[in-house]
Amino acid sequence: MAAVTLAAAAGLVAMAARFDDGRDETAAIVEEADAIRREALRLADEDTVAYAAVLDASRADHDDEAARRRAVRAALSAATDVPLGVVERGHRVATLGVPVALDGNPNLRGDALVGVRLADAAARSAADLVRLNASLGDLGDGPVDQAESWCAELRVVVGALEQPPR
Repeated sequence: MAAVTLAAAAGLVAMAARFDDGRDETAAIVEEADAIRREALRLADEDTVAYAAVLDASRADHDDEAARRRAVRAALSAATDVPLGVVERGHRVATLGVPVALDGNPNLRGDALVGVRLADAAARSAADLVRLNASLGDLGDGPVDQAESWCAELRVVVGALEQPPR
């Protein structure tokens, strides 16, 4: 669901930027936000497959418990890649959307603002999934550290929305 939320966020940022013809970087924002929207929808599909693999590994008959744990761990490792991708792209959508929300077309400022807030929510929710999968699969701190790093940067990016509109 975080990936679908991210797709909506990217769509809102792209839409708001399309109607902001006052800046040179507008076309690049639209292009990147649209690309992330498409990627997010792909990630949503991948998440379904990855989650099914975790369930299948959990339910599968194995000769011994250690084999089952290895299969579940491998599936959780693969399933962690999707939410980690959502965190990364959520950070990017928010980064693209903040200038649109602050300086863009005032008639679409609310859409850009909602896009940024949704991207933030999608990224933070996906970071929770990274933490859960990493813990359940005993995957180490690497994915968690990366997700937390992007979320820390995201707090700074989204904090810019607390400034009055220019």
